[in-house]
Amino acid sequence: MKHLFARSGFRLSAAALALSLLGGCDDSGDDYTGPLYAITTQDLNADPAASYVVVTREAEQTAQLSLDGAIKVSGRALGVGIRKSGQVYVVSDDSPVVTRYSLTEEGGLEQSGTVSFASLGVMSLGEYQANFQFVSATKAYFFDGITAQAVIWNPTEMTVTGNIALDDLKLEGTEMAFSGSVVSDNGQLIIPVGWRPVAGVGITPRTGVVAVDTATDTATLVTDERCGYAHDAVLAPDRKVYVATEAYGAAVHRVSADAAPEPCLLRFDPQTRTFDAGFHRSLSELVGGGTAGSLVPGPSGTAYLRVLDESVAPVQEGTHPRSIASGAGWQWWALNLNTLTATRNTQFPATSGSSFLFHTENQTLYTEFGAGSASTTLHVLGDNGRPTLTTQGLSFSLLQLR
Repeated sequence: MKHLFARSGFRLSAAALALSLLGGCDDSGDDYTGPLYAITTQDLNADPAASYVVVTREAEQTAQLSLDGAIKVSGRALGVGIRKSGQVYVVSDDSPVVTRYSLTEEGGLEQSGTVSFASLGVMSLGEYQANFQFVSATKAYFFDGITAQAVIWNPTEMTVTGNIALDDLKLEGTEMAFSGSVVSDNGQLIIPVGWRPVAGVGITPRTGVVAVDTATDTATLVTDERCGYAHDAVLAPDRKVYVATEAYGAAVHRVSADAAPEPCLLRFDPQTRTFDAGFHRSLSELVGGGTAGSLVPGPSGTAYLRVLDESVAPVQEGTHPRSIASGAGWQWWALNLNTLTATRNTQFPATSGSSFLFHTENQTLYTEFGAGSASTTLHVLGDNGRPTLTTQGLSFSLLQLR
């Protein structure tokens, strides 16, 4: 789910803004109750790129979000934090500074503190919402792929308290990225990592998992050479973590089988911190053939695989894998984690291959990115994939404030 999308055809239009429900604060005048959410959306086609943080009630209803009254942030921004804490921490790839905003009684946001990670050599914040992991109100991590470290900081005091060096993640000639999918289990954070060559289009044949003990701030890196870009992880009922190749890795393999390992499913044991040497499944074989990638947590011991339907989204010669991964045409297949059998979910509409999960008061929502980075539509993970809120630009983060 690496976010390299086309930069064309997106401008904030007055007509779209007129379809307002709530922008920047609660506009009902006297209704200060009920769930509120901070949504951060990125306008990649602005020059320079800019982002907007909006407070809204309308995350679970079908609606168009207005950016009127939004907090504007330079660069590609995220809003992160602890659910229902009344605070959102805004970060950007343009800055090493975390800015805290607190919810007011009227339902707006006011700045309430900053902290910089520059002392640890970090000059850019962003990537995915999951790169920020909050253990408690006084302890959080930021996993930085550029400097290969985890920054430890205090969200209450807004101070940096330490770091975990992860130098073993550096692999010459490659770019490394932490996953947007993190598993938290019994005091451990399980973070997949992926590598790809700096030059050209390809996937490095290596899978990695960083396991962090949040009590001792120690980390273990475990690698496996049987597949690559296994950026997605889910926790199964047997407490094992299944790790799968992400849609981009699958798209690279579809375009050039020699440029990427076959997309696969691996099993990781958080207790022993080892990959199961006897377990390896081809994603294509799990779904009866075709291009499969990305593993999304589902309900009751299930997960979802994304499978490219080329009758909906034909792959043309010369098409870049990024366009395939972020384009439409990816079907949803339910994967039973007990039996490891997959069946197509015909109720969900085909969407873009890159998806993030957001948790609201009553639902789990997933993202669908529109063509040309122009929009993001949220869908219910269930209820036949019902669409809810649509925002302009790309939204990589949503946080319930109350």
